[in-house]
Amino acid sequence: MNTLDVLAIGRLIRDGDTIIEAHSTSTLIRAGNVNVVVDTGSEEMLAAIKTSFRQIGVLPKDVGIVVLTHMHDDHCANNDLFKKARFYVRKEECPDGKNFVPVSEDIEIAPGVRLLHTPGHTEGSMSVIVESERTYVIAGDAIPLEDNYRRMVPPRLNYDAELAMESIKCITSYADVIVPGHGPPFPKIKGKMR
Repeated sequence: MNTLDVLAIGRLIRDGDTIIEAHSTSTLIRAGNVNVVVDTGSEEMLAAIKTSFRQIGVLPKDVGIVVLTHMHDDHCANNDLFKKARFYVRKEECPDGKNFVPVSEDIEIAPGVRLLHTPGHTEGSMSVIVESERTYVIAGDAIPLEDNYRRMVPPRLNYDAELAMESIKCITSYADVIVPGHGPPFPKIKGKMR
């Protein structure tokens, strides 16, 4: 069965509409013999991520796949930690480089681990669906905060608010538990947006 461990819980600090600090949540998925990290976090999260790896007993060199939900710095600043990994990024945002895999469709990257295009925050935003004892969706900034889900409002930073709302509805149609881009996992409210 797939296991999911949050390596570092992200946070978002605002002063009105101005973002003062942004640090993404970073998550490890163990899917059989494949270790997948979703979002490598901001530089400030590096120590917490390394500590979590030591506590879990997995090393960064053991990670074969990194999924970047989008290419904002607070989600990909620690990419260098994963020297052996292939980096899956939506084609709309994928940089050039031999270790980058452009994703153009929803695909399964490991048993029970699927990538889902969830645009709105950015054109290339994607989420990760993880089948375990419950269905987890690691949403990145498609759902940056639990408050976005509870109030059913799009991310404040978005390129298309209507598309962002469609992505929130899509995520909630799959999820039992949502891992937001900037906060701890939370359970879906039964019956909400099904």
